[in-house]
Amino acid sequence: MTCETYLKGDSPLRLIDPRFRVVAALGFTLLVAIGSSFEVLGAALLLAVLVSLASNLPPAPTIRRIVLLNIFMLLLFLFLPLSATGEVLFRLGPLAWSSKGVRIAAVIALKANTIVLTYTALLSTIDPVRLGHALHRLKVPEKLVHLLLFTIRYIDVVHHEYDRLVQAMRIRCFRPRLSLHTLRTYGYLFGMLLVNSFDRSDRVVAAMKCRGFRGRFYSLSEFSTGGGEAVFAVFAIAALLLLGWIEWA
Repeated sequence: MTCETYLKGDSPLRLIDPRFRVVAALGFTLLVAIGSSFEVLGAALLLAVLVSLASNLPPAPTIRRIVLLNIFMLLLFLFLPLSATGEVLFRLGPLAWSSKGVRIAAVIALKANTIVLTYTALLSTIDPVRLGHALHRLKVPEKLVHLLLFTIRYIDVVHHEYDRLVQAMRIRCFRPRLSLHTLRTYGYLFGMLLVNSFDRSDRVVAAMKCRGFRGRFYSLSEFSTGGGEAVFAVFAIAALLLLGWIEWA
């Protein structure tokens, strides 16, 4: 499964109780989301990078994720200043890029990179099933937890089904072109993918009922807190207080 990319690795941070990491990630990203000063956002980004290093994330997938994010951020820098009012920073013919728009784009870029790095370091390193149980222990509604677990489990199954259908199309010498036939074929492809997904969901429900499913997933491992969680909580609270003080001081 694609979600297993960040599960490989070993660091003390990965051993922290998932409930603590979920709460810390949520509190940190909420503070970053409402922050507006470059001092706070710069400090938050630096902290997110340090947490990523402490989580021992695989370099190649992490860099690829950040690069893809910042490609979109470059488009934001290109178009957002055109629609914002204020002092003109750069002009090219009838187009004018405002300094206010550039500042807004920079704030959004800092927030996006910080939040993505934080969630990657704190949440992507948790096994999806264990993450679902941690959310359940944090009193997240059961239906949302079930939706998360089923989505993580079967999105990869649907992806394999899509690959199988595409391979069947290639065997039948299908070559995509800018034509009505290509559009009709892709319509059939996604229609068959939807139909096959419905059929598989019926089989999954029947299999779960045969195994006595009663609307609850059980975990064989228990969550426990210790000295590591206490140290993590102290550092997390200190970081949040420091960022809040910088923002509102």
